Amino acid sequence: MPRQQRGGTPAKNPVKAMKRVLSIVFGKRKAQFAFIVLCIIIVAFSTVYYSNFLGKFIDGYVTPIIGVKDPDFAPIIRALFQFALIVSVSVAFSYVLQRTMVGISQKTLYDIRMDMFRKLESLPISYFDRNPHGTIMSRFSNDTDTLNQLISNSLVQLMQAGITLLMLVVAMLMNSLLMSAVVAVFVFITIKATGSISKRSGRQFSIQQETLASVNGYIEEMMNGQRVIKVFCHEEKSKEDFEKLDMELFRSMSKANTLANIMGPVTMNLGNLQYVALVIAGALFVMLTGGWSAGYTLGALAAFLQLSRAFSNNVNQMSQQMNTVLLALAGAERIFEILDEKSETDDGYVTLVNVTEGPDGSVTESSAHTGHWAWKHPHKDGSPVTYTPLRGDIVMIDVDFGYVPGKTVLHDISLYAKPGQKIAFVGSTGAGKTTITNLLNRFYDIQDGKIRFDGININKIRKADLRHSLGMILQDTNLFTGTIRENIRFGRLDATDEEVEAAARLANAHDFIMMMPDGYDTMLTNNGESLSQGQRQLLSIARAAVADPPVLVMDEATSSIDTYTEALVQDGMDKLMENRTVFVIAHRLSTVRNSNAIMVLDHGHIIERGDHDQLIAQKGVYYRLYTGAVELD
Repeated sequence: MPRQQRGGTPAKNPVKAMKRVLSIVFGKRKAQFAFIVLCIIIVAFSTVYYSNFLGKFIDGYVTPIIGVKDPDFAPIIRALFQFALIVSVSVAFSYVLQRTMVGISQKTLYDIRMDMFRKLESLPISYFDRNPHGTIMSRFSNDTDTLNQLISNSLVQLMQAGITLLMLVVAMLMNSLLMSAVVAVFVFITIKATGSISKRSGRQFSIQQETLASVNGYIEEMMNGQRVIKVFCHEEKSKEDFEKLDMELFRSMSKANTLANIMGPVTMNLGNLQYVALVIAGALFVMLTGGWSAGYTLGALAAFLQLSRAFSNNVNQMSQQMNTVLLALAGAERIFEILDEKSETDDGYVTLVNVTEGPDGSVTESSAHTGHWAWKHPHKDGSPVTYTPLRGDIVMIDVDFGYVPGKTVLHDISLYAKPGQKIAFVGSTGAGKTTITNLLNRFYDIQDGKIRFDGININKIRKADLRHSLGMILQDTNLFTGTIRENIRFGRLDATDEEVEAAARLANAHDFIMMMPDGYDTMLTNNGESLSQGQRQLLSIARAAVADPPVLVMDEATSSIDTYTEALVQDGMDKLMENRTVFVIAHRLSTVRNSNAIMVLDHGHIIERGDHDQLIAQKGVYYRLYTGAVELD
């Protein structure tokens, strides 16, 4: 179904957003900023010089030789040479200005993208649960594109137009106060007209960006779900839904660009009317003051008309940029929303370190990879640092949890898993099985109760170290663009080629890998689309195996593969589970029969617990599930 659209809004605080953009662009480039301002001043001075030159040229060089029999053209040639020199300097500085801003804009966008990606990597899982991936991607593509336009083009043009307008105003006031008053009237009319159009177009451009994000998100969904779409013959419905979104984008873009395109003709024609009004006012001024001999010369009028034309052009340039600026600032605010998101907090101070174990059971910290780990626990009371061997002893005591305040989804959960034990969770969808594993990883933090890992409160353990001690094999396997070897090594980046292959053998993946065109160096793309679901799952097991974690979490790891492949996967998992603490979530109850304990959950409560034989003997919910009297939802 098409996604729910939010009402588009322009930048909430464009001034604040612009200040922040400027601080990012020039905050660490003060010398370059000063050079850019110098270039703009020189170019702006040249614009004023061109206009005033015309007046001086008429009054100082052309008028004196009118009617002269043998005029001296040498002064005219010198003046034109001086004009050409100023023009050349202006062109050179304009070129340097544009080249400098291109470099600054690209480096700034590089920094922004890096900052955004670093922020994404630091955000909690809850952020990605709340925000569609297409919307997040739109920040990296559409919004950064509009910001690029602002930084590389609009920003310079606005600065240049602003400084030029200031110089032009001074020059016009020095030329004629009366004629300047006429310009002021048209400036007021222009501001009112463009302000009204900009307000409406800014909102439409914001709607356009939000709709574009929805279109991108929908396309991403459809690409990822092509197999499902074709299996259920959903192509026509998908086209209809996309057409609705595309039509919304068409309408928003049409409205936004219509208003944007109106801006140019409005300001241009107001500028033309201003020019006509100045010609009339100038003629009247000359007639009322007694002609050119009264002091206001033909050259002065020509100069003022040129100044006013330059003034109108710069006003037009600023108005043309306003839509781009408003759109970019709205995009910048959305980018800043990501940058301002609260990163995942981590107050843990207990770390995981390599150790060597002595004959007496003592452990000594080691800088080399030993295959043995311990929790390094510094104590805030100043007592000596203690080392607790990593065993995989998990205890949950009276745990309550809810994803949103006031809505508890786990109630009073208590369980323990001794090193080497296999704990299974059984229950219908939404019973809370996956939520428990999310709490073990600290993807979410509990509201009440305690979770202890080898006797240590997991809130004291640094999250990266906690997650390093846990391996996860999920129903939906994520493979990344890269070789098979690189995907397995994702479990431990410093694993050797021999360790990667050993992990693949343990997972029963080695045989099919060697049948691939380039073996372990076969490239995978698009989440390993060239592999079967079972092969992808075997690689997932190999990835967990190379990480060699003491605790494993398996969430529906065999629910979507065939029986033959399941046997391979199950054998690989069985070998991987040896001497590890394992948490299993499974719909196929045959896979949990050999568990040390089975927890039956219902609406966040553990309603039954025990091993397979005990639960069968109780003839409760598990018994009815196992015998087929009832089925899991």
